[in-house]
Amino acid sequence: MGSGKSAVARRLATEGITFLDTDRLVEKTAGSTVREIFSDRGEETFRAFEEDALRSCLDHDGHAVIAAAGGVVTRDANRTALNSARGAGDAWVVWLDTAPDELARRVARGAHRPLLDTDPAGTLVRLAAERAPLYREVADVRVDTTGKSLDEVTAEVLSEYDTRFGRWGATNG
Repeated sequence: MGSGKSAVARRLATEGITFLDTDRLVEKTAGSTVREIFSDRGEETFRAFEEDALRSCLDHDGHAVIAAAGGVVTRDANRTALNSARGAGDAWVVWLDTAPDELARRVARGAHRPLLDTDPAGTLVRLAAERAPLYREVADVRVDTTGKSLDEVTAEVLSEYDTRFGRWGATNG
């Protein structure tokens, strides 16, 4: 939460490259906001919607940049799906990592983050510790966004991509 996934993904998506956001797909499918799903149906129901959204994104025809919600890695099935797509050459996973204290500042304005309703800073520290090994398991590259602007993070992601695959936008594999 707050690492810049959606903002960076939107910047990377260009003509011919679709932007997909798992939270938005969950909300569309459920007919409710993330906050409402957590409140009315519980986190497990949200995670089930999230798993379906990730699979839908990974099955998307054509090139896409996916902003996967931060908790997507908490389910074994999602990590398996991401690693399978990576292994098949169908996905390249970027972990946008941010120091918890900076995340707390960034998400202070967000009303749609139900996991942060009580003790946001403490929750972010705990989530970072719990999820870091899971992100490492699925990520092809880690980009530290701490203290960086959206332009700097986007440039770093593009540079990492270009180093591995060639110029972004040329073939977009």
